[in-house]
Amino acid sequence: MNTFGSDKIKDEGILVARFLLVLLFLIFGWEKLTNYSGTVAYMQQVGAPMPPISTLVAIFMEFFVSLAIIVGIFTRPLAVLLAVYTLGTALIGHHYWTMTGMAHFEGEINFYKNISIIGGCFLLYVTGAGKYSLDAKLGL
Repeated sequence: MNTFGSDKIKDEGILVARFLLVLLFLIFGWEKLTNYSGTVAYMQQVGAPMPPISTLVAIFMEFFVSLAIIVGIFTRPLAVLLAVYTLGTALIGHHYWTMTGMAHFEGEINFYKNISIIGGCFLLYVTGAGKYSLDAKLGL
């Protein structure tokens, strides 16, 4: 099977992919962490259940889980957890099927971006964190 040279940079590619996959979560997780009250208000606005708890879950998942994936610790289980979280945020925050006009269009784009991210999480689950990770150093 021809790998087109990918086997030569597999671990470097996985490292870059880990970072790029969670970059969005890391940025918005930091914003949520540094603006807790604003995030609670946003959670109320979008109809998230128990907005203060939803905010804490979002901060943990988006910021702290992203950091863990970047450094490659407990990568496989966290990739699955992030996939489940991402599906939940798609269903709660991007329910485009209830919207009209431009909101429908924007919601649909964001919903399917989340679905694509879930695909990346499953790939990370299958490949693992690669050589440049704490998982590799710890034999996980």
